[in-house]
Amino acid sequence: MTTRNSTTVVVGVDGSPGADEAVHWAARLVSGRALELEIVHCLQVAALYYGGAPAGSDVLFDQLRQEGDRIVTKAREQALSVDAALIVRTEVLTDAAPASLIERSRRVRMVVVGRSGTGGFTGMLVGATAATVASHAACPVAVVRGRHGDGAVPLDGPVVVGVDCTPNSEAAIGVAFEEAGFRGVPLVALHAWNDVTYDSADSTARLMPQPESIEPAEERLLAQRLAGWQEKHPEVEVRRTLVRDRPRHALLAESDRAQLVVVGSRGRGGFAGMLLGSTSQALLHHASCPVLVVRPEPKR
Repeated sequence: MTTRNSTTVVVGVDGSPGADEAVHWAARLVSGRALELEIVHCLQVAALYYGGAPAGSDVLFDQLRQEGDRIVTKAREQALSVDAALIVRTEVLTDAAPASLIERSRRVRMVVVGRSGTGGFTGMLVGATAATVASHAACPVAVVRGRHGDGAVPLDGPVVVGVDCTPNSEAAIGVAFEEAGFRGVPLVALHAWNDVTYDSADSTARLMPQPESIEPAEERLLAQRLAGWQEKHPEVEVRRTLVRDRPRHALLAESDRAQLVVVGSRGRGGFAGMLLGSTSQALLHHASCPVLVVRPEPKR
């Protein structure tokens, strides 16, 4: 079973404002698509038993459990306020949040998390939790961010996809076309390049000769990457954008005007062993709209 064939979107909640935004965003994503929403809350059980089970730990666990039930009940009501016809399931878990979401990612269509949080998602985006889930999940991971990080989550504007002209971005392009088509908005396909390259042996920067001769070739590569997807999604208006800049700079700038930015997990120039590239990490921390990180489909 591939994750793209699943009909379930899972969202992690902890009662924080960021999680509330993630629930509303996920509910709008699911609404009208014949998809189901699964709301998950993870208890901080490990903290109760650090150094051994203290006296009264059972009472504390019951309190945590009640708070968890309250959080998922509230989140369910928030989701149904978006669309009363949604199929919504809730679950309170005792495992750590990253591990729980990564395990579920193997059988769901998408994982959605908020920009930050408390409880089971402490440190989201200021620590390693978001990067861990985005790096290791087996399905696309959406991190719901607002304008300038903590502002309102945008509901208008185009979908933007970063195209690095390597096979790694192919899955991201497909998801971006799907999202733009469903939302009825243009797709900005952005390919960023510059006239500086780095020698892999010593990381020495050197200027590439005649950059003006390179741009036409980059334009052709971008057109080739998009051609097949445009045929599959003729309803999507595509705006091809080629910029001479670092990808992270260009995509962050586009996020100021977009409702969603879609990127691959690791693009050209990534270091071996790194599952999440510097561009994706920069967007998770600094984008002004939700970011959807798409890992390539596993090879059969």
